[in-house]
Amino acid sequence: MAKPSAIRHFLDLDEIDARTLRRIIDAAHTMKAAGKRVPVKLRPKGIADDVLVLIFEKPSTRTRVSFDIAMRQLGGQTIMLNQNDLQLGRGESISDTARVLSRYADAVMLRANSHDTLLELAKNSTVPVINGLTDKSHPCQIMADILTFEESIGPIKGRKVAWVGDGNNVAASWMHAAAKFGFELRVACPDELRPKEDIVDWVRREKANVTIMKDAAKAVSGVDCIVTDTWVSMGDTDEARRKKLLKPYMVDEALMAKAAKGAIFMHCLPAYRGNEVTESVLEGPQSVVFDEAENRLHAQKAILAWCLGAV
Repeated sequence: MAKPSAIRHFLDLDEIDARTLRRIIDAAHTMKAAGKRVPVKLRPKGIADDVLVLIFEKPSTRTRVSFDIAMRQLGGQTIMLNQNDLQLGRGESISDTARVLSRYADAVMLRANSHDTLLELAKNSTVPVINGLTDKSHPCQIMADILTFEESIGPIKGRKVAWVGDGNNVAASWMHAAAKFGFELRVACPDELRPKEDIVDWVRREKANVTIMKDAAKAVSGVDCIVTDTWVSMGDTDEARRKKLLKPYMVDEALMAKAAKGAIFMHCLPAYRGNEVTESVLEGPQSVVFDEAENRLHAQKAILAWCLGAV
């Protein structure tokens, strides 16, 4: 398949149609089954000459390594930059940076402090821009999570998932996914840490099967998957307050027991045992967190292949 004439940014799940997202997930399944050698039909044309620029305003383990290896397994090359490597840190505008990088690279992945930075970069870029995480959302993680769910349980459409904890950027992308992939999502969180209203309003407009509640036990009753995340993310300055608010939302064996038989546990990592999840759950038989971490690689190979026109 030739590279698309229109720029294929991967910024948020709510901006990409459901059929395309399904196609990317299907490609990720195929790529994982194939191992390190991506099938020729899923490799972008001319990939050996393509370069992916990886920009990190925030430090990372999984995002950095998985995107680097994903591009290499597709057959392309990578360059990694942090904020200190760029003139952005010295006052150069995002728009100028985007226009310069577009002359050098074939795609850019940004892990940003602010979602506005991502949008400004994409607006001024003539090559695909991928959201590696912002304060608003984390779409690549949820694509890996969908892949993991389907490996463990089967097609996610019509299934039940519970998010327990902070209504943060990862929860927001799960809410987008519920609408796009057609599953039920229950979000359990304290009132003070509810998802942002613009995400809630979008879910209502889409008539997605998403319910926001305070009761964690009610949220997880009979679900196929329980998902949580760290209580204190990079940049949060209210650690003590958050831990107090979120203590009732710790995922322990008693909470897992309320889910459906065969339910799985997910966490995007890094995990803090004894806070959002107990050691026994994280290391227990229902946990798929390390499959989930591996699947960032395969999901992102498929995302890159789509951005570059092969999926």
